[in-house]
Parts: sequence; structure tokens; C-alpha cells
Amino acid sequence: MQHVISEDLLKAYDIPGPRYTSYPTADRFVEAFGPDQFRAVLAQRREQRSASPLSLYIHIPFCESVCYYCACNKVVTKHHSKAAEYLHYLSKELDLVTQDLGSGQRISQLHLGGGTPTFLSMAEMDDLMSMVRRHFELVPGGEYSIEIDPRTVSRDRLKHLMSIGFNRLSFGVQDFDPVVQQAVHRVQPYEQVAELMAWAREIGFDSINLDLIYGLPMQTPESFARTLEQVNSLRPDRIALYGYAHLPNRFKPQRRIIEAELPTGANKLHMLSMALDTMLAQGYVYIGMDHFALPSDALAVAKRQGRLHRNFQGYSTQPDCDLVALGVSAIGRVGATYSQNAKTLEEYYDALNQGRLPIIKGITLSRDDLIRRSVIMAIMCQGKIDFESFRLGQLADFESLFANELQRLTPLVEAGLVEIDRAGLTVTETGWYLVRAIAMSFDAYLQTDLDRARFSKII
Repeated sequence: MQHVISEDLLKAYDIPGPRYTSYPTADRFVEAFGPDQFRAVLAQRREQRSASPLSLYIHIPFCESVCYYCACNKVVTKHHSKAAEYLHYLSKELDLVTQDLGSGQRISQLHLGGGTPTFLSMAEMDDLMSMVRRHFELVPGGEYSIEIDPRTVSRDRLKHLMSIGFNRLSFGVQDFDPVVQQAVHRVQPYEQVAELMAWAREIGFDSINLDLIYGLPMQTPESFARTLEQVNSLRPDRIALYGYAHLPNRFKPQRRIIEAELPTGANKLHMLSMALDTMLAQGYVYIGMDHFALPSDALAVAKRQGRLHRNFQGYSTQPDCDLVALGVSAIGRVGATYSQNAKTLEEYYDALNQGRLPIIKGITLSRDDLIRRSVIMAIMCQGKIDFESFRLGQLADFESLFANELQRLTPLVEAGLVEIDRAGLTVTETGWYLVRAIAMSFDAYLQTDLDRARFSKII
């Protein structure tokens, strides 16, 4: 069988690197950027009377049980009373944000992540969305999505989510094999997910995504092939396929994973190669870096039309815009800045009790940061750089400014991942599968970084 990308090439680029949901990446944020700096940026946007809609992210950290592979910021608890307290503090944060930003700003993209957003009861979800609408205007035709743990919802809950404004769902599946599910402490039968997806389609959600992970304990190429077959039978609109990054020193739940049960590096690469072949054979479009979509899905249409964008939630069809992020550990982007909230509930609540925004670090981008961000995002989203357009937009000559970077790309050119001529740089069809490696060549911080092991592998 002819693979879409050879396993030898995948092996050659099995290296750690950033996911580039931002540039500079979050590990470059500094404590010198705090609440005062963030307030000034919000006020600046308000004074400029920006007409472009915002993106809004809300982090709900609670989970009833821990999944051993998890690297998210979460609070594991059976006590649902904690949700009401958290909503109280989210309301405080919203009040503070809109004091400087102004009320009534338009929102074209809303995403609830976690944790498990459906930890909230239906009444609490009503309160949250009422809170959002009190401060913002959700525009018609926007993308309003929520992450779903299939074990936490019913048909009635799905209908309720639609009724309060959500039009997109993302189901966390990871793997359908019962042995793998036991090994990662997340048991959810295929039949349960299939039923929920059938209901979601009947109810009328615009797009349904499934998350999958390869490289989990007890996974084998044979078992993962069965999972892929089951996923294809469900025909989700989008699929996110992530490689499991085993970093137990950084993420405590992963210490419960038995390392001897993890698949070998060769088997992990084989699973990725097999997944790529299978999904493309089933008609999915490879969007870039872990993401697939059916040709009719808005994400695939955006890629065809050159309108693809990228933010902290991954690839997006919405225009490049400011992102206001709420909740513990949430990361946002406003203007030429990034900022992150306190990472623990204690710190988050304490800041809000004192009447200040819970920002603990961030960064104001330099001109070099902004130029490199535009290059990295163009590579990640459009797969090309036009040198003349760059010169007109940045008032700089690409080939002179990035002479070292172009030299650094020579091995990737020779490997057939990227093409460079007098007109510009183009990611090849093969190069899309290793697009992070191409983007890494333009990361100024990474070139002097001796500790890349803190990043996940790029495949």
C-alpha cells in the first residue's frame, strides 16, 4: 500500500516542538505583564472602537474523574456545588473585563473548554450563557462550540445546549477499545457515542468533532485500526487526531500510566501513518496539524478558500481576531499582547476577591515577534508565503530578513516538505503533515532553546 507519507519521514521528524496556537508560545510569557497592562490593552481596544467581532473562550476546570492521559488544567471533584461558586467568580471577572473593554462587544466565536464544561447543570449553563449575553452580543452565524464528555450528556442535555445557542460539539473519544479505555480510566462504549451523535444530528448541530489519541497504553496498530473503522462508521464532520505525549514529570495524572504498556515508537508511527491513510481514503480533507474535516465542513471550505486561521482552540474559520479568555488558567490575545489567568482556583478567586483581574503573566509582542507570528501563522494556515506580498505588508525583504531561516530549511526542501523559489515559499502536499517542523524554522526563541523536551512531539 502506498502511504500518503512514508514512515521513514515521520520517524525523521519525530521531534519535540510547539503547537503554535500562539507565537511567541506561552512558555515565553513573563510576570512583568500583569493586570494593569491587560487593562490598558482592553481600554485601547475600546477607544479604537474596533468593529471586528471578538472570540470568547471560557474554561470550566471541573471533572468528576481523572483521565490518566490528561494534560489539561482541571479540578477533579464529585462536589457539583463547586460549579456555582466558580460561576460567581466568572461573573466577577466578566464585570472587570467589560469595565475596561466596554459592554456590548460583538462575539463571532465562543468556545467552552475544560475540564468538562458539561459538569455544569442545565440551570448553571443557562446562568453562564445569560451572563455572557448580558455583557456581549452573539452575532448570527457565529461558531458557538462546547467540549463534551460523552459520559455526561443525554438527549435532553444536547437539546438544551442547542436551545441556549451552541451549534457545534466536540466529543472526547480518544479510543473505542475497551482495554485501552480501562488503561486510561475513561470507559465509554462505542454504542453510547454513536447514540449521542445520532441525536446531535437529529437536533441540528452544524458540526460534530471527535477527538482521538494515538500512542495510549495498551493500544496496538490492530486495535487502533478497529477504532478508526468505528469512527468512520460515525462519519463525524471533523476529526482531531493527537499523539499522546507522555510527560509524567509535568502532568501528575500521567504517573498512573504504566510505561511498559505504552506502544513502541515504531508502533506509534505506524498508527499515525495508518490513520492518515484511512481518513484520506474515507474522503476527509487534511486541514493541517492533527485536524481533518469532510469536504463540506466549514473548516475544509475555509482551507480551500485560503481563509483558515489559528488560535488557542486550534484551526478556525473565523477571521483573525482578539480573543478574550475567562476562567482559571485561560489564555487570551488582545491587540499585540497575550495574557494568562492564575492557574489555581485559590489564586484565581483571591485576585477577584481583591477586585483585580486574575492575570499572572503575559507578553507584549515586539515588531520582530509580530512579523514572525505572521509568517508562522501563514505557514500553519495557508501553507505559503508570497515574498512580494510580505514586502508590501511588512516593508521588509523576506529573503534578506530570513536568510538564516531559509538556509535552515534546506534539509526540509531536500526532503520534499517545502518548495522555495523567487516568488515565495510553499508547503508541499507531503509537508502539510509535518507543518510544525517548517514553522519551527522561523521561531527565534526556539533556536536558542536547549530544553525542547517540554514540548510534545510534533507528530
